[in-house]
Amino acid sequence: MKTAPELWAVFSRAAPIVSKVVAGESLAAHANSFGADTAMRGATMDMVYGTLRRFGRGDALLDAIAHRGVPDPLVRTLLLCALYALESGRYAEHVTVDQAVRSCTSLAKPMAKNFVNALLRRFLRERTGLQARLESDPVVRWMHPLWWIERVRAAYPEEWQTMLAAGNQHPPMGLRMNRRRADRDAYLQRLADEGMVARKADASGLVLDKPVPVERLPGFAAGEVSVQDIGAQRAAEYLDLSNGQRVLDACAAPGGKTGHILELADVDLLALDADAERCERVRQNVDRLGLAATVRAADCARPEEWWDGRPFDRILADVPCTASGIVRRHPDIKWLRRPADAARFARTQLQILAALWQVLAPGGKLLYVTCSVFPEENNAVTEAFCALQPDAARLALPGNAPSHLLPSAEHDGFFFALIQK
Repeated sequence: MKTAPELWAVFSRAAPIVSKVVAGESLAAHANSFGADTAMRGATMDMVYGTLRRFGRGDALLDAIAHRGVPDPLVRTLLLCALYALESGRYAEHVTVDQAVRSCTSLAKPMAKNFVNALLRRFLRERTGLQARLESDPVVRWMHPLWWIERVRAAYPEEWQTMLAAGNQHPPMGLRMNRRRADRDAYLQRLADEGMVARKADASGLVLDKPVPVERLPGFAAGEVSVQDIGAQRAAEYLDLSNGQRVLDACAAPGGKTGHILELADVDLLALDADAERCERVRQNVDRLGLAATVRAADCARPEEWWDGRPFDRILADVPCTASGIVRRHPDIKWLRRPADAARFARTQLQILAALWQVLAPGGKLLYVTCSVFPEENNAVTEAFCALQPDAARLALPGNAPSHLLPSAEHDGFFFALIQK
C-alpha cells in the first residue's frame, strides 16, 4: 500500500503553483507541476485547487493576521495553503503548523520559519473572532471577486447564492455511457462490483458518489465509458442528429462532445480546433471510442482556410467564453478574469457565429453553447446574432429544456441556444 506524502512535501509543491496563478498565470499552464507519483499528484491538486477555490477568504484572513504584510510572494502562498489546510480540518492543527514551517527549508525560505510559525499560531488563537469579523465581507463569504458576485446577483436574483456556493464545491464526476458498446444498468452493476457507487443522470449519464482515477473505471480503455460533465452531455443530445448528416464540431477540443456525437449517430463529422496539440487529444478520444472523424487544426472563424464548399446539416459551436460556469473545476478562473472579459468574449462569439452561418445548410441547425453564466455571452449574443440574420430562427430546445443550465451538485453551468437556418 502506498503511503500518503508528507504534508511539508505537499506544501512545497503546491505553494509555487499557487504563486504562479496569483501572479496571473493560468493553472492549466502548470498541469505538469503536480508530480507523476499518483499520491503526490492527488494531494498537491487538492491543496492547490482548495486554496484557489477559497482564495478570497484566505487572502483576507492573511491580511488580518499579518499587519505588516507578507512581502515574499512564495511565503504568502505557502501561508494561504496552510490556512486552507487548517480550515479544511483534514489535518491536526499542530501537524499543519509544524509541516508548513518545515517546508520553508525545501522552498529555500529558511529565514521565514519563525514568521510562518508566528502567523499560523496567531490565526489559531484568534480564528473565531477573525472569522466572525470577516464574514460580513462578501468576498470572504462567497469566495468570488466582488464584481463577479454583483454580476451574478443582478442576473439571477433568486439563484445567485446557490450558484456561488456551487462554484466553491468539489466538482461531481460525471460519466457518459457509449451506447454503442455498453448498457447503463449493466455498467452500474460493474461499478458496484468494483466498490464504486453511482446514480443515473439524464439520458446516458452517471454521477459517481466519489471521484476515482479514470484508469479505475471498468471499460474506460475499451471506450465503453467517458468522463464528461452531465450538463455538457446535453449538447450532443440537443443537436437532433440523424444518420448520414454532415456535422461540424467547430471548437472541438478536448473531444468529449465530438465523441458523444459519433456515439449517437453515423455522421460525417469534421472536428476543428485552433490548437494543433489539442487536436491530438480529440483524435485520441475518438480512437479510444473506436469511432472515426476528420480532425483538423484550424480557426473556425476563418472558413476560407478549411471549408470545402459542402454545407453542414448540423453545427456545434461550443465557443470560447469566460468559463464562469465551470469555476469549481478551474478555480483560477475566478481570480484571473476581469470585468471586461465577458464583453470581449461576446465580440469573438458573434464573429464565430457569423462565420459558421456561412457553412450551414438551409434548414440546418446550429447549437450555440457556452460554459458561462454571464448573460452578456449568452442570450445577448444569440439575440444580437438573430437580429442581424433574417434567415436565423431561434428554436425551443428538445423537451422545452431551459437555455440556462445553472451550476448544481450534479452538473456545471451551461447555456444552449438552437438556431435554424
